[in-house]
Amino acid sequence: MKVSVILVSHNMCKLLRQTLGALSQSIKNIEAEVILVDNCSDDQTIETVMKEFPNVRLTTATVCKGLSRSINQGIKMASGEYVLLLSPDVITKTKTIKNAVDFMDAHPLAGGVSVRMLDAEGNYMPESKKVLPRTWVTFFKMTGLLKQFSKSRLTEHYTARHDDEFDTTETDVLSDKFMLIRRSVIDNVGLLDERFIRYGANIDLSHRIRLSGFKNYYFPKTYIINLQHDRLEKLSWEHLKSFYGAMFIFAVKYIFRLPAMHVKPVQDLYPAYEFKG
Repeated sequence: MKVSVILVSHNMCKLLRQTLGALSQSIKNIEAEVILVDNCSDDQTIETVMKEFPNVRLTTATVCKGLSRSINQGIKMASGEYVLLLSPDVITKTKTIKNAVDFMDAHPLAGGVSVRMLDAEGNYMPESKKVLPRTWVTFFKMTGLLKQFSKSRLTEHYTARHDDEFDTTETDVLSDKFMLIRRSVIDNVGLLDERFIRYGANIDLSHRIRLSGFKNYYFPKTYIINLQHDRLEKLSWEHLKSFYGAMFIFAVKYIFRLPAMHVKPVQDLYPAYEFKG
């Protein structure tokens, strides 16, 4: 198996149908499997997928608590050489996945890759090359963690310049909309840290990939279409708790360094901690 595509969905039936429809065309000429973890939806997701996409490996979240945990459930089911973590609200074009896989095949030191992202109107989204949210950068300056990231990429590529849109570059952080990662790298650095309930898991995993000696890339020669932005209100308690809680978890994790994060799954190396409001 070349690629295992993993999606996690919660009450996104309408968008998910579009995503799975486009995905079926993107993997038509690739040895691939699609794994959908339904995260406690109460809409028609399960019935629709079973009827319209019978080739999708559908499972339900064992515990409906956190995106990272559901993604890990899908990764454990995967058998592909590559694992693609795909958001259920994006459209992949016919050659999107093949081009990304070809890039990874040609770059053995690449641990993961993300691609160019357009909005529903076809406009380039600078978030495609976003390295760290501004709030995280400020927080890392205060805690001294900023030195662990590339200064040039933080200052120049936080909001990508238009003339950088088509430049293939290294990046510190892979986009959580499309993360194509070598399964061997995941086996090496560990699964997603489930303490990151909603935000920060992609930052943490990307950081561990780099610490293990691999590189992360932004590859703009292919693209995805993002159908919708984050549905959580930016000033809602759930957003604030998840966003700032993720920063706190990350800081605690790397300020108080524990050895050899790449030797075994990170969950085995750190005491269980969960930010609670």
